[in-house]
Amino acid sequence: MTQRLPAQSQQPSADLPRVLGAPQAMAIVVGTIIGSGIFLVPREMMQDVGSSALVYLAWIVGGLLSLFGAMTYAELGAMLPYAGGEYVYLRGAYGDTPAFLYMWTWFAVAKPASIAAVTVGLARTLEFFPAFSWLGHQAIGGLIPLLWSQLFAIAVTWLITGLNYLGIKKAGDFQLVFTILKALLILIVAGLCFASVSGSWSNFSTSLPHAAGGLSGFMAALIATLWAYDGWNDLTMVAGEVRRPERSLPIALIGGLFVVGALFMATNAAIQYILPAAQIAASERPAVAALTVVAGPAGAGFVAAAMALSIFVTLNGTIMSGARIPFAAARDRLFFRQFAHIHPRFQSPSTSLIVQALLSTVLLLFLSQFQQHFELAVFAEWLFYMLTATTVFVYRRKLPGLTRPYRVWGYPVLPAIFVLCAGAVLVSSYLGNLKGSLLGTGLILLGLPVLWFVRKRYGASTATEMSSQ
Repeated sequence: MTQRLPAQSQQPSADLPRVLGAPQAMAIVVGTIIGSGIFLVPREMMQDVGSSALVYLAWIVGGLLSLFGAMTYAELGAMLPYAGGEYVYLRGAYGDTPAFLYMWTWFAVAKPASIAAVTVGLARTLEFFPAFSWLGHQAIGGLIPLLWSQLFAIAVTWLITGLNYLGIKKAGDFQLVFTILKALLILIVAGLCFASVSGSWSNFSTSLPHAAGGLSGFMAALIATLWAYDGWNDLTMVAGEVRRPERSLPIALIGGLFVVGALFMATNAAIQYILPAAQIAASERPAVAALTVVAGPAGAGFVAAAMALSIFVTLNGTIMSGARIPFAAARDRLFFRQFAHIHPRFQSPSTSLIVQALLSTVLLLFLSQFQQHFELAVFAEWLFYMLTATTVFVYRRKLPGLTRPYRVWGYPVLPAIFVLCAGAVLVSSYLGNLKGSLLGTGLILLGLPVLWFVRKRYGASTATEMSSQ
């Protein structure tokens, strides 16, 4: 019996240079995951469950589910350490069509939407400072009125795209340095809270009487934590540029989730040490509110600066990873061949990076019309998380002889738990935003005529037959 796998799975090295070490790889995991979420979601979580104990239970369950996913992806990434991540795993297990639809969804919707959302979030965070108040003003009138914040977001998108254009080594070093700085700032925030005389351990026993509560409230809080933990899969997209991937990928994925979980729990505990449940639920930015109590306006400014830096580093990881997916598909003759271009000097997927920035720019120009549909990206993400995790069962069954430098602990139970929970999140997000989810489904299926056109233009994709033995 044979199984069709991507041709690059037979190559000893990827086309892009392997220049990222384990520290940079872990920085991609930690730096991409930790954005603004940890500073914001404590409010939503408290409104959903109403008690500290249930808030922490949601953090723990969300962290464990993300860890199960990361462990599953670690086996896949160490086994097939090539550019494109989930695209590679889906193609090897299920063939060209599911892999292409994944690539199409990330290329056309999910990554440009994430970049647009992150850059606008950065602009809005900076508006906290008087020096950046101009970001909220109108820059251009007419048929398409634009705010300075939109133009700022576009400029930042191209700035970080330019950094990645100069090579992943520079972008990876940037990620490492500023992820360390980000972690230190988060620890300082937590330390200032716990050192303050304004805090009280009794706040942990306070509750919110009018919280949503029940199973639905807990599920809403859990989805908030999964959103905060999101981004752990981005490292697999740049796996083709990681040195010693058989060792570095599992360490970075699993170790990175533990680091993120510790920082998230510490930050949440620090906020609750300063603020009772009712104040957390009433604060738009609980971390800012906590530091305002601790150190006044200067404390609030410190948290806002930490949020801005955190978002900036997340943007670098998002741009870096997104460009590798269409690159991988084009190299397999499953997308327009221009996307497989590697810059001769900088050794970066230059065309893919530029087009990704252009798509993000289009979304930023029409953000007011686009924003209401952003939740469709959530539906698409969990659909493909679920499908990708199932490939570990396919490879174990059909290709038991493949070299597996890392095997997911607890197989098949832990991957199965992740698949089932991803399915539950998928159903919940679909029903919770039916209109957006239907639109998302339509955008995914729109990839089918694009695939037909690509096949007509380039013929059969590059693939190889491997014995399952």
